Amino acid sequence: MIQGIFETHINVSDVEVSARFYERLPGVTLLHQDTQRKSRFYWIGEPGTSMLGIRENYPSPLVQRQHFAFMTGVEQLYTAAAQLAELGITAQNFHGDSVEQAGELIVFPFMPAVSIYFTDPDGHSLELIAMLPHTAQPEQPLMTWDAWEALQQQG
Repeated sequence: MIQGIFETHINVSDVEVSARFYERLPGVTLLHQDTQRKSRFYWIGEPGTSMLGIRENYPSPLVQRQHFAFMTGVEQLYTAAAQLAELGITAQNFHGDSVEQAGELIVFPFMPAVSIYFTDPDGHSLELIAMLPHTAQPEQPLMTWDAWEALQQQG
């Protein structure tokens, strides 16, 4: 019955500030703006496959930090941190360390996937995550992408 997550909505403190942030991200396209409700809706990636909604002070003026992840490909992840830096956005790895090169990224062996994190103007935790083309190894601890690749070469 369930085939995926189609949309998510987040509460923001200023819809205009958040809109300027999200509308700069590659792969995010404005779908609809509702000025009365101070909200905007965006296609994420291919139109019709995933949607993000932002709404100012809804359901309350208290904005609580939330987390969600955008899918990306492994090849795009190699350049994502640099692309974000060009937009003035600092990328971090899972441990909160600034990302300067792909080798610092952390792999989640139980999936397996690799990702980078960044925050929006309200401090929401955003993630770019790419599935890796290997067999999941849930017995392995989190490790750097370089260590993961070395492990894959061994086995």
